[in-house]
Amino acid sequence: MAKTKPGKKDLDSYTIKGTNKIVHLTMDVSAAGDCVLMRPSDSDKPPYVARVEKIEADHRNNVKVKVRWYYRPEESIGGRRQFHGAKELFLSDHYDVQSAHTIEGKCVVHSFKNYTKLENVGTEDYFCRFEYKASTGGFTPDRVAVYCKCEMPYNPDDLMVQCEACKDWFHPSCMGMSIEQAKKLDHFLCSDCSSADDANRSPNGYPVSSVSGPKVETKRRKR
Repeated sequence: MAKTKPGKKDLDSYTIKGTNKIVHLTMDVSAAGDCVLMRPSDSDKPPYVARVEKIEADHRNNVKVKVRWYYRPEESIGGRRQFHGAKELFLSDHYDVQSAHTIEGKCVVHSFKNYTKLENVGTEDYFCRFEYKASTGGFTPDRVAVYCKCEMPYNPDDLMVQCEACKDWFHPSCMGMSIEQAKKLDHFLCSDCSSADDANRSPNGYPVSSVSGPKVETKRRKR
């Protein structure tokens, strides 16, 4: 009579092969595990990014991980657009089971708000502001705040300047300025505000800064 194969067992951590880095899986079912970089089949491609949902070992101690994939903008149906940041990812509804040996390292996928507050962005730092449905190309949320005359969502890689009067944010190029010129400004008024009442406004009036979390929430337009 054939023997029943020993069952599989769930693990709460895994040490990445050849490193001392440990991938943790939270036991809280409402929270996600660590994010990891996974080796692609094509060595010319960047590593895949995934969130670990489950770690499992069989009776031979072969370890597999259930992951939820992050997509890069260029991997989505719509492709990469102007407002997508270089480190932007979409959390997809695509799940998979992979050998744990394909994990190359760990990374951190920040919320959009937290990412904009980073003083230094490391090679292992990414951010996510959308969930992505791989079969349809749909996004959640399907509307985000937009900025500037061009009415584009915020790209955290781009410098923007804030108008002292209307508090809106603008791309220097949309205001007829170079990045170098924008960096030298002490104050700024957009063209609409400066022409509305030149007599009652001081010349160019607001410090240059990049958009951060709270300022994103104050924008008045939605897309």
